[in-house]
Amino acid sequence: MGQSLRFSGVILAAGESSRMGRDKALLPWPPQSPAASAGDTFLSAAIRLFTPYVDVILVVAGKNEGELAPIVYARGASLVVNPDPTRGQFSSLQTGLREVMNRGRDAAMITLVDRPPVRAETIQTLETEFERALKLGMWAVVPEYQGKHGHPILAGREMIEAFLRAPATASAREIEHAHQDKIAYISVDDPFVSVNVDTPDQYVALPS
Repeated sequence: MGQSLRFSGVILAAGESSRMGRDKALLPWPPQSPAASAGDTFLSAAIRLFTPYVDVILVVAGKNEGELAPIVYARGASLVVNPDPTRGQFSSLQTGLREVMNRGRDAAMITLVDRPPVRAETIQTLETEFERALKLGMWAVVPEYQGKHGHPILAGREMIEAFLRAPATASAREIEHAHQDKIAYISVDDPFVSVNVDTPDQYVALPS
């Protein structure tokens, strides 16, 4: 991996999941499988996916702090609370990235909790491409599947600082667009990088 990069994992999980009707972080993964009864969720799957590749995992919660805490701590991750998640997802991103900087890390692997975990091979590809991109003066790598950008995003210090300089009313997409020449877009054969799960129908339709 290149431990000298000192990666932090950042999982954004502070949303209210209003269209789903239940907290997406707590959705069983895989859907409708025997594993679901063992307590596997979108959140625990994301933590498990990141664990081999980062030296700390930060889960950004909001009002759901109490519900997420047992999963977070049981799996060796850390909880960071967005004091006002009504400001939007970008405020949660900034909350997580401030903690990344406070912990002296140089890079962040960022994903959203409302999606199934990507393949381990995808993480490995992105990590290799990230190290190559940094040597070329780039700030971040973003995966794409069939032309659709997705997650996890791997961001270096310059990209993290650009996110933190922006107003809380901004969006990650706006900041990425402003620095598009510093981002390497990596095509991967993994549809889960660009899947969003917002409704019960989308959830039950997921392949396991």
